Amino acid sequence: MSGASKPFYVKFEVPEELVRAAHEAMRIGREGGKIRVGTNETTKSVERGLAKLVLIAEDVEPPEIVAHLPLLCDERKIPYLYVPSKKELGSSAGLNVPAASACIVNPGEGAGLVEEIIAKIQKIRGKA
Repeated sequence: MSGASKPFYVKFEVPEELVRAAHEAMRIGREGGKIRVGTNETTKSVERGLAKLVLIAEDVEPPEIVAHLPLLCDERKIPYLYVPSKKELGSSAGLNVPAASACIVNPGEGAGLVEEIIAKIQKIRGKA
């Protein structure tokens, strides 16, 4: 997606290795922890303070569907990151359909990986 402009809700670049780690954390959370998939479920988890990490797809049409999530996550101090593809996000969440957003509520075995991802996000965003 180099050269293409990002949607207005994408506030920072996420390196590819961090995207891969986030998808892996989502897979681990799906198998041994607890995840929420879909913008409505993700929004509810963030509002209730249950989400540990939020993943937001960059290729959502119309972008307004997920545009509120970064603001809400910042307000609730919940870390989030962007992934390039909603299809891949749906797949890592165990669905055969795309997902605009998803969150990890309980990382299960992936707790260490989630902590590592959060630390890297904070570093990227200058909040370390």
